[in-house]
Amino acid sequence: MSQNPNLFLSLGKQVKDEYGCTIGKIASFAVTPSGKFDSVFIELGDGRISKHSSELLKLEGANVTLTSNIKAQAAILCDQIPLIWRKDQALKDLSEKKKISKEMYTELHTSFDGVLAQLKTEAQALTEDIDNEIARCLDETKALNYAFVHLELEHEIGKLDNQSYETAFAIVQESLKRVHMEKTDLDLTRSKLSNILLGDQAKNKGIEGLKAGSSASSSPGLPEPPVVVYVKEIGKTGI
Repeated sequence: MSQNPNLFLSLGKQVKDEYGCTIGKIASFAVTPSGKFDSVFIELGDGRISKHSSELLKLEGANVTLTSNIKAQAAILCDQIPLIWRKDQALKDLSEKKKISKEMYTELHTSFDGVLAQLKTEAQALTEDIDNEIARCLDETKALNYAFVHLELEHEIGKLDNQSYETAFAIVQESLKRVHMEKTDLDLTRSKLSNILLGDQAKNKGIEGLKAGSSASSSPGLPEPPVVVYVKEIGKTGI
């Protein structure tokens, strides 16, 4: 997020995530001695205070959005890992052209290897976090689908009047759409990280790189059932 001298004007404003779900309200900011916004404190619905990097805060007019920390970390890793590869390859080329000494090559190559190993460790850890979030989305999807079924059942047998049914149906449907959007984003982010890591494995085996557009296989995890999104005209019964 670009530094905004009027950022304090957002104090007390409602904050939503990228999928429209309300997170809470901006309670305060942490500012460095030089005047740079460092962190944002958000009051959650239950009164607790949550601290986030101010870089994740996005202001668009009166709208305040807290962007995904996972996506932000993944974007950084997807930029840094290939950059280190290119630098290491360029270093090797310089050594082969005898433009640098073997000692200098060894020292810098070892440094690049260390940085790359650390970045790959972070990428693996982030992939596990993404897997956990995907599993959560799948659980939420299953629960929301059950909620639809029970709404239909209670409405069908006459225990739920039309107005209550339509209100509840709209709430559950919007929640399901939000979860579906979030899972789609997580799947895409995981795929990008997997492609980066697979590219490193291919590099180590002497392959120039993965062909553009090739799909990366996800590591074993929870089987993914089809995501069911119920879209129907309010007022009609039937699942």
